Amino acid sequence: MDVFVSVGTGLSPKQEAFVEALEARLRAVGLTPCTIGRNTFSADAPLRAVTELMDRCAGAVVVALERFRFTEGIERPGSAQEKTLSAVSFPTTWNQIEAAMAYSRGLPLLVLVEDRLRVDGLLEKGNDWYVQYLSVEPVSFGSPEFTGVLESWRGRLKVTKQNVSAPAVVEQVKLDPSNMTVAEIVGALKPAQLWTALGVVAAALVGAFTLGAKLFG
Repeated sequence: MDVFVSVGTGLSPKQEAFVEALEARLRAVGLTPCTIGRNTFSADAPLRAVTELMDRCAGAVVVALERFRFTEGIERPGSAQEKTLSAVSFPTTWNQIEAAMAYSRGLPLLVLVEDRLRVDGLLEKGNDWYVQYLSVEPVSFGSPEFTGVLESWRGRLKVTKQNVSAPAVVEQVKLDPSNMTVAEIVGALKPAQLWTALGVVAAALVGAFTLGAKLFG
């Protein structure tokens, strides 16, 4: 079963090992991770490619890792709520975009956030999905908490057209009237066929009676 994985590109070796461990964990429970530019490729524009891929996926995993790091900055500059920031890190904006696209499609979301990030929007806790903050270590995926969250999310995955098996074909048995009794033939007829047969028999009887009357009358 395919699941969409939102994760940035240009990862550090530590981040790459983390994402590879997640992909292996997903495969271990029967899921196939799909990410544009990582294991799925398209010649279409990014949003179109994401749309087409997401439409055939049963759920989405958002992996928010550090993309931007600022040693200092200012929040809401010039306002009454101006605030000085230091050592702030943010993920790629594609995490927000793809999370919104998945939610709009009704896909179950699993949001994993690096524990050092400053988050907002769809990466915050308190939405319609579970957000788990993790250290960027492969061992994070072996914790009881992650295992429980993964199983809960996997149980809610949306069944898509690609995941539905074709309906079973009912075998049609051909009947040989020459080997059947009258009762078996009558029993094998559908109601409409039975009424038609009775009509034919009735008409034949009436015709035979009329012909006999003419010949012997």
